[in-house]
Amino acid sequence: MIIIVNITAICVFLQKFIRKNMNPIVSVIMGSTSDLPVLEKGLAFLDEMEIPFEMNALSAHRTPELVEEFARNAQARGIKVIIAAAGMAAHLPGVIAAMTPLPVIGIPVKSGMEMDALFSIVQMPPGIPVATVGINASLNAAILAAQILAVGNPEMMKKVVDYKEGLKGKIAKANAELKDIHYKFKTN
Repeated sequence: MIIIVNITAICVFLQKFIRKNMNPIVSVIMGSTSDLPVLEKGLAFLDEMEIPFEMNALSAHRTPELVEEFARNAQARGIKVIIAAAGMAAHLPGVIAAMTPLPVIGIPVKSGMEMDALFSIVQMPPGIPVATVGINASLNAAILAAQILAVGNPEMMKKVVDYKEGLKGKIAKANAELKDIHYKFKTN
Protein backbone atom coordinates (compact mmCIF):
# COMPACT_ATOMS: atom_id res chain seq x y z
CA MET A 1 0.00 0.00 0.00
CA ILE A 2 1.38 3.38 -1.03
CA ILE A 3 0.46 6.50 0.92
CA ILE A 4 0.84 9.77 -0.87
CA VAL A 5 1.35 12.68 1.48
CA ASN A 6 0.20 16.10 0.39
CA ILE A 7 2.57 18.45 2.24
CA THR A 8 0.47 21.51 1.40
CA ALA A 9 -2.65 19.92 2.88
CA ILE A 10 -0.76 18.99 6.04
CA CYS A 11 0.62 22.55 6.39
CA VAL A 12 -2.83 24.08 5.93
CA PHE A 13 -4.28 21.70 8.52
CA LEU A 14 -1.51 22.49 11.03
CA GLN A 15 -1.93 26.25 10.53
CA LYS A 16 -5.68 25.99 11.14
CA PHE A 17 -5.09 23.77 14.18
CA ILE A 18 -2.53 26.15 15.65
CA ARG A 19 -4.74 29.21 15.04
CA LYS A 20 -7.74 27.45 16.54
CA ASN A 21 -5.77 26.64 19.69
CA MET A 22 -4.06 30.03 19.95
CA ASN A 23 -5.36 32.49 22.52
CA PRO A 24 -5.28 36.20 21.67
CA ILE A 25 -3.25 38.57 23.85
CA VAL A 26 -4.15 41.72 21.89
CA SER A 27 -7.70 42.69 21.11
CA VAL A 28 -8.32 45.05 18.21
CA ILE A 29 -11.73 46.69 18.42
CA MET A 30 -13.22 48.90 15.75
CA GLY A 31 -16.33 51.02 16.10
CA SER A 32 -17.43 49.89 12.64
CA THR A 33 -16.10 47.55 9.97
CA SER A 34 -15.67 50.67 7.82
CA ASP A 35 -12.61 51.29 10.04
CA LEU A 36 -10.95 48.07 8.85
CA PRO A 37 -8.91 49.68 6.03
CA VAL A 38 -7.38 52.06 8.60
CA LEU A 39 -6.36 49.09 10.75
CA GLU A 40 -4.70 46.99 8.05
CA LYS A 41 -1.09 48.16 8.61
CA GLY A 42 -1.35 47.55 12.33
CA LEU A 43 -2.94 44.14 11.87
CA ALA A 44 -0.19 43.16 9.41
CA PHE A 45 2.43 44.26 11.97
CA LEU A 46 0.85 42.15 14.74
CA ASP A 47 0.81 39.20 12.36
CA GLU A 48 4.44 39.78 11.33
CA MET A 49 5.49 39.94 14.99
CA GLU A 50 3.56 36.70 15.65
CA ILE A 51 1.37 38.33 18.29
CA PRO A 52 -1.94 36.45 18.61
CA PHE A 53 -4.80 38.92 18.24
CA GLU A 54 -8.53 39.04 17.79
CA MET A 55 -10.65 41.56 15.90
CA ASN A 56 -14.17 42.66 16.73
CA ALA A 57 -16.54 45.43 15.73
CA LEU A 58 -18.22 46.96 18.77
CA SER A 59 -19.90 50.32 19.10
CA ALA A 60 -19.97 52.38 22.28
CA HIS A 61 -23.26 53.87 21.08
CA ARG A 62 -24.99 51.05 19.21
CA THR A 63 -23.87 48.03 21.27
CA PRO A 64 -22.99 49.42 24.71
CA GLU A 65 -23.90 46.17 26.48
CA LEU A 66 -21.51 44.19 24.28
CA VAL A 67 -18.75 46.75 24.84
CA GLU A 68 -19.23 46.46 28.59
CA GLU A 69 -19.20 42.65 28.46
CA PHE A 70 -16.05 42.70 26.33
CA ALA A 71 -14.21 45.20 28.54
CA ARG A 72 -15.10 43.53 31.83
CA ASN A 73 -14.05 40.06 30.58
CA ALA A 74 -10.97 40.90 28.48
CA GLN A 75 -8.40 40.40 31.25
CA ALA A 76 -9.90 37.07 32.38
CA ARG A 77 -9.72 35.87 28.76
CA GLY A 78 -5.97 36.55 28.67
CA ILE A 79 -5.99 39.83 26.75
CA LYS A 80 -3.03 42.01 27.72
CA VAL A 81 -3.48 45.09 25.50
CA ILE A 82 -6.54 46.55 23.76
CA ILE A 83 -6.35 48.65 20.61
CA ALA A 84 -9.59 50.54 19.96
CA ALA A 85 -10.24 52.51 16.79
CA ALA A 86 -13.11 54.95 16.50
CA GLY A 87 -14.11 57.95 14.46
CA MET A 88 -16.44 60.89 14.95
CA ALA A 89 -17.36 61.13 18.65
CA ALA A 90 -14.81 58.31 19.28
CA HIS A 91 -16.05 57.24 22.70
CA LEU A 92 -15.12 53.57 22.24
CA PRO A 93 -11.52 53.66 23.60
CA GLY A 94 -12.52 55.69 26.66
CA VAL A 95 -15.57 53.58 27.45
CA ILE A 96 -13.44 50.43 27.27
CA ALA A 97 -10.71 52.05 29.41
CA ALA A 98 -13.31 52.93 32.04
CA MET A 99 -14.20 49.25 32.48
CA THR A 100 -10.85 47.43 32.36
CA PRO A 101 -7.48 47.67 34.11
CA LEU A 102 -5.75 46.73 30.83
CA PRO A 103 -3.84 49.30 28.77
CA VAL A 104 -5.99 50.75 25.99
CA ILE A 105 -4.48 52.32 22.89
CA GLY A 106 -6.87 54.59 21.00
CA ILE A 107 -6.70 55.16 17.26
CA PRO A 108 -8.64 58.23 16.16
CA VAL A 109 -10.13 57.50 12.75
CA LYS A 110 -10.38 60.39 10.32
CA SER A 111 -13.98 61.35 9.72
CA GLY A 112 -15.83 64.40 8.47
CA MET A 113 -14.50 66.77 11.12
CA GLU A 114 -10.86 65.63 11.00
CA MET A 115 -9.91 66.39 14.60
CA ASP A 116 -13.07 65.36 16.47
CA ALA A 117 -11.99 61.74 17.03
CA LEU A 118 -8.52 62.82 18.17
CA PHE A 119 -9.88 65.27 20.73
CA SER A 120 -12.44 62.74 21.98
CA ILE A 121 -9.76 60.15 22.68
CA VAL A 122 -7.01 62.46 23.98
CA GLN A 123 -9.22 64.38 26.44
CA MET A 124 -9.92 61.62 28.94
CA PRO A 125 -10.74 62.47 32.54
CA PRO A 126 -8.20 61.79 35.32
CA GLY A 127 -8.01 58.11 36.20
CA ILE A 128 -9.15 56.81 32.80
CA PRO A 129 -6.05 56.98 30.60
CA VAL A 130 -6.06 56.03 26.93
CA ALA A 131 -2.75 56.01 25.09
CA THR A 132 -3.51 57.83 21.86
CA VAL A 133 -1.66 57.58 18.57
CA GLY A 134 -2.03 59.86 15.57
CA ILE A 135 -5.06 59.96 13.31
CA ASN A 136 -5.35 56.67 11.36
CA ALA A 137 -2.00 55.53 12.87
CA SER A 138 -2.76 51.85 13.37
CA LEU A 139 0.84 50.84 12.75
CA ASN A 140 2.00 52.98 15.67
CA ALA A 141 -0.75 51.50 17.85
CA ALA A 142 0.44 47.97 17.00
CA ILE A 143 4.08 48.90 17.63
CA LEU A 144 3.12 50.41 21.00
CA ALA A 145 1.19 47.23 21.86
CA ALA A 146 4.28 45.16 21.01
CA GLN A 147 6.45 47.41 23.17
CA ILE A 148 4.04 47.00 26.10
CA LEU A 149 4.06 43.22 25.62
CA ALA A 150 7.88 43.26 25.38
CA VAL A 151 8.28 44.45 28.97
CA GLY A 152 9.42 41.33 30.79
CA ASN A 153 9.39 39.27 27.57
CA PRO A 154 12.93 39.03 26.11
CA GLU A 155 11.77 37.25 22.94
CA MET A 156 9.25 39.98 22.14
CA MET A 157 11.77 42.68 23.07
CA LYS A 158 14.21 41.22 20.52
CA LYS A 159 11.51 41.40 17.83
CA VAL A 160 10.80 45.04 18.68
CA VAL A 161 14.50 45.94 18.68
CA ASP A 162 15.01 44.11 15.37
CA TYR A 163 12.05 45.96 13.86
CA LYS A 164 13.42 49.33 14.97
CA GLU A 165 16.88 48.45 13.62
CA GLY A 166 15.18 47.64 10.32
CA LEU A 167 13.74 51.16 10.28
CA LYS A 168 17.26 52.57 10.49
CA GLY A 169 18.27 50.42 7.54
CA LYS A 170 15.38 51.72 5.45
CA ILE A 171 16.42 55.34 6.05
CA ALA A 172 20.08 54.58 5.29
CA LYS A 173 19.03 52.92 2.01
CA ALA A 174 16.75 55.83 1.09
CA ASN A 175 19.53 58.31 1.82
CA ALA A 176 21.95 56.33 -0.37
CA GLU A 177 19.38 56.35 -3.20
CA LEU A 178 19.12 60.14 -2.93
CA LYS A 179 22.77 60.37 -3.99
CA ASP A 180 21.74 59.02 -7.40
CA ILE A 181 19.30 61.87 -8.00
CA HIS A 182 20.97 64.63 -9.95
CA TYR A 183 20.14 68.31 -10.20
CA LYS A 184 22.22 71.05 -11.72
CA PHE A 185 22.82 72.77 -8.37
CA LYS A 186 22.66 69.74 -6.04
CA THR A 187 25.96 69.59 -4.15
CA ASN A 188 25.91 66.06 -2.70
